[in-house]
Amino acid sequence: MDMGRYLVEAHLHEGRSVAELATEYGVHRSWIYKLLARYREEGEAGLVARSKRPHHSPSRISDLFEDEIIKIRKELLDRGFDAGAVTIHSHLARRWTNTPSVATIWRVLKARGFVTPEPHKRPRSSYARFVADLPNEMWQTDVTHVYLADGRQVEILNFIDDHSRLCVAAKAFAITTSPDVVRTFTKAAETWGFPASVLSDNGAIFTASYRNGIAAMETKLLSLGIEFKHSRPYHPAVSRGPRNVSVSP
Repeated sequence: MDMGRYLVEAHLHEGRSVAELATEYGVHRSWIYKLLARYREEGEAGLVARSKRPHHSPSRISDLFEDEIIKIRKELLDRGFDAGAVTIHSHLARRWTNTPSVATIWRVLKARGFVTPEPHKRPRSSYARFVADLPNEMWQTDVTHVYLADGRQVEILNFIDDHSRLCVAAKAFAITTSPDVVRTFTKAAETWGFPASVLSDNGAIFTASYRNGIAAMETKLLSLGIEFKHSRPYHPAVSRGPRNVSVSP
């Protein structure tokens, strides 16, 4: 038994008031009165659940327009022309005064299976690249893993100027250690000068702050008065790749 039928029977057969039933079951009294009126007029048929769909939809276009949209699309495709919603709209505008919008035409094409919606494209703003304003304003450093022809794996330690994308140092190690980072950084600075800041990921060879310590690179930068930046744990810095490469021997 659905709720409507139960409320009507509780009122008529048990003598319970409409106000009491509305309060107990969290419904509006007007709904119960409406059900009672339907029951008196139609009997049991009046208690059957009815669709809430409107009898008329202002945004629904006529079948004539839908057929015309499909006809124009097929004609354009057969002739090898563009058959998108904008083109179809321009053709409809020549034949009719009040034409459906481009969005409505697209919905018709989608409903009839002529187009498949694509995922929203990534906004252009998300491709904006941040870059340092001046040379040596900030260097980025990271380690990449490379497999040699004989199957051995080596680690490439890179330092890249964030303004020019110049790779100021790139040196290979079997396993990169904290002292290797300091020596490579110092050697690069002899050629290019010291940067104002350095950015790295949260690797142990760069920082020990996450374990309440201090790594060799942090000590070196602190002694030089160079600002050190690094990402949070599990959020590594993203390298955007160098434009020019200077590989240390």
